[in-house]
Amino acid sequence: MGSRQIIEKSLSMLRSLPRISLSNIRDNPGSKKNPKRGRGQHGGDKHGAGNKGSGQRQNYMRLGYETGNNPFYKRFPQEHYYRGHHHRRQYPPLSLQALQTMVDRDRLDITKPIDIASIIKSGLYKIYPDQKHFGVQLTDEGADIFAAKLNIEVQWASEQVIAAIERNGGTITTAYYDPHSLFLLKNPKKFFESGQAIPRRMIPPPDVIEYYTKAENRGYLADPEEISNERLKLAQKYGYQLLNLESDPDYNMLCERKDPRQIFHGLEPGWVINLKDECILKLKDEDLLRFYAS
Repeated sequence: MGSRQIIEKSLSMLRSLPRISLSNIRDNPGSKKNPKRGRGQHGGDKHGAGNKGSGQRQNYMRLGYETGNNPFYKRFPQEHYYRGHHHRRQYPPLSLQALQTMVDRDRLDITKPIDIASIIKSGLYKIYPDQKHFGVQLTDEGADIFAAKLNIEVQWASEQVIAAIERNGGTITTAYYDPHSLFLLKNPKKFFESGQAIPRRMIPPPDVIEYYTKAENRGYLADPEEISNERLKLAQKYGYQLLNLESDPDYNMLCERKDPRQIFHGLEPGWVINLKDECILKLKDEDLLRFYAS
């Protein structure tokens, strides 16, 4: 085909094709870029404030509130499932398997007594006292693989958990902490930097004081002689040999307990911790000593 014929054919094609406009222009294949994803679900137009109402103003409704309607626990009052639910104490669970993982990863120092402050310091357990959390509930998940010998203090434990701890030669104590004490244990450094004196731990309320005074629960207010008897009974019930604590080389560590009014291990109520000068200011006044005494 000659060049003249090619030119004529091209001109005829241009005459038959429509004019180029915004309605028929197209990008080259693969040249189109995807638009940048906006921030959040709404593409960034909420600026982190969420939708209207509670999500925007951060005034969330309490648990069980049904926006003015008669709530479920009042429509069916005979069940009493939700009576006082917003005041009920919560104990976030911690399994024996997770506790063994903390020990294996050296997140816990088993040569010293372990309390809720040690568990929170490991970074593998969270507690929020402002959400009615009252401490650690040790569960029996992983009881068959638990092999650590330790002295641990928790807030709630079942019979199977107590048996798993004592079978390895360890000891366990259940102790109550009021919300203010839990705030101090959650972040001790922040409290010590405030320069305040260490307060006393409050006694348990009437509805749980029975739990913490029973030897079978290893309560911190129970009689030590009764606890020894219950240790023997539990060993006979579950069929393991109870180790003699008196002959154990870690006897002092395994038998160390906090005072019922004490919050931190090794620190008594009324003391002031000076982190800047790295010293401890202890009480000398007789009236203050009587006030902070157990």
